[in-house]
Amino acid sequence: MPLPTPTLNTPRLLLRPFAETDTDAIFALQSNPRVLRYWDSPPWKNRAQAERFIAVCRQMEQEGTGARLAVERTSDNAFIGWCSLSKWNPDYRSAKIGYCFDEAAWGNGFATEAAGTLLQWAFDTLDLNRVQSETDTRNAGSSRVLEKLGFIREGTLREDCIVDGEVSDSWVYGLLRRGWKR
Repeated sequence: MPLPTPTLNTPRLLLRPFAETDTDAIFALQSNPRVLRYWDSPPWKNRAQAERFIAVCRQMEQEGTGARLAVERTSDNAFIGWCSLSKWNPDYRSAKIGYCFDEAAWGNGFATEAAGTLLQWAFDTLDLNRVQSETDTRNAGSSRVLEKLGFIREGTLREDCIVDGEVSDSWVYGLLRRGWKR
């Protein structure tokens, strides 16, 4: 069953479905080594990866497994990143949340604002009970975002990623409906 990707607004951001016109912006973001420093895959090398990313956004929507949204700053309509809800399981009322933002947007609360808006939609519209996220243990910024949103660190996945020969650990975070602060 399809899961229509929502369009969501905050005072500073527009979260919307990805479009073909986002190909260059998503490629620029995902090919930046600083942005992907703590990611579970290396920076992209070719534009075709961006085209595939956008195709997977549509596939997630059609299969009803999640929603991946482009994030624009409303003051200048600039693409600054993305936020996603994936692995939606209506039987378990659970999903995973993830996000990636351009380094120029870091430290401004945009990730917290975007993820919080997506969480509100997920709890209200999808009736979720649990949302999970994982972040590299070295990524203090991402950990802060999750903790500001009320996520609790539940454990460590030891040596769960090897990217370009570098081994890293991840923290698992969980947020239950009863712990969600609107």
